[in-house]
Amino acid sequence: MTTTVRHPEKAHKPDNPVRLAKPEWIRVKAPVSAEYNETRRLMRALKLNTVCEEAACPNIGECWKQKHATIMILGAVCTRACTFCNVATGRPDQLDPHEPERVAEALGKLGLSHVVVTSVDRDDLDDGGAEHFARTIRAIRAAAPGTTIEVLTPDFLRKEGALEVVVAARPDVYNHNLETVPRLYGEVRPGARYFHSVRLLDRVKELAPDMFTKSGIMVGLGETREEVAQVMDDLRSAGVDFITIGQYLQPTPKHHVVDRFVPPDEFAAYAAMARSKGFLMVSASPLTRSSHHAGEDFARLREARRIQLAAVG
Repeated sequence: MTTTVRHPEKAHKPDNPVRLAKPEWIRVKAPVSAEYNETRRLMRALKLNTVCEEAACPNIGECWKQKHATIMILGAVCTRACTFCNVATGRPDQLDPHEPERVAEALGKLGLSHVVVTSVDRDDLDDGGAEHFARTIRAIRAAAPGTTIEVLTPDFLRKEGALEVVVAARPDVYNHNLETVPRLYGEVRPGARYFHSVRLLDRVKELAPDMFTKSGIMVGLGETREEVAQVMDDLRSAGVDFITIGQYLQPTPKHHVVDRFVPPDEFAAYAAMARSKGFLMVSASPLTRSSHHAGEDFARLREARRIQLAAVG
């Protein structure tokens, strides 16, 4: 069972001010489509969680209208307490051994050609949930062999061998988000370690050089342009293929404040910078999220590698 207080670690803290009104370029319409309601009913019927709902993603109306949902495994309660995230925190849910099969069943009903599977952090588990990720990948392969699979995993901090278990299950894309610049980790992502996350992505390439890797950050938290450029360099040094950059939005008054709303022209400049540093794919815009348009982006990512290899050959 989830806790009644969604963010118990923040409950006693004073509200942070919501200082800035959302600009026009960040506003989205409320989800009202029949496809949205159908996707919602399916998730409820199969007792599945989605990061779309749990993290209050602004793109949920658009994605669910196309029956694209990012499945969140390992329960709905996270053991971390990041100051940017709306996923519930506290005592984690009991691990559901039948969840991988229900995920595979949902994909069959949604008819997805590409799926993103993410999770809460599960520091309470010996392997951080790595074997559960692997079982979910294998269940999807068995039920929908034509579906490409993208995983967005936790950092598996102090979980020796966990990453190797997930990589051995052969997802098509391995995603792990850095979220922000290293200077802000203490206040934004206090349970994580920046250079551990960079090393995790580097290790994926050591284990599976042909596997696509991906990472994302949010801007508008107080970072500088120079710090974002350094994150890009760190990701490229780890061989990361795809970077996403989106605007941070404050979920509740208890969460980290929005330092500023980054205008679209700055996102375009970040995208140009990332391309110049050698990323195969870049998605940078105010509403960019790690899983937004993931299927279309994967097709473009695969084509970009084909062109790159042809040029080298």
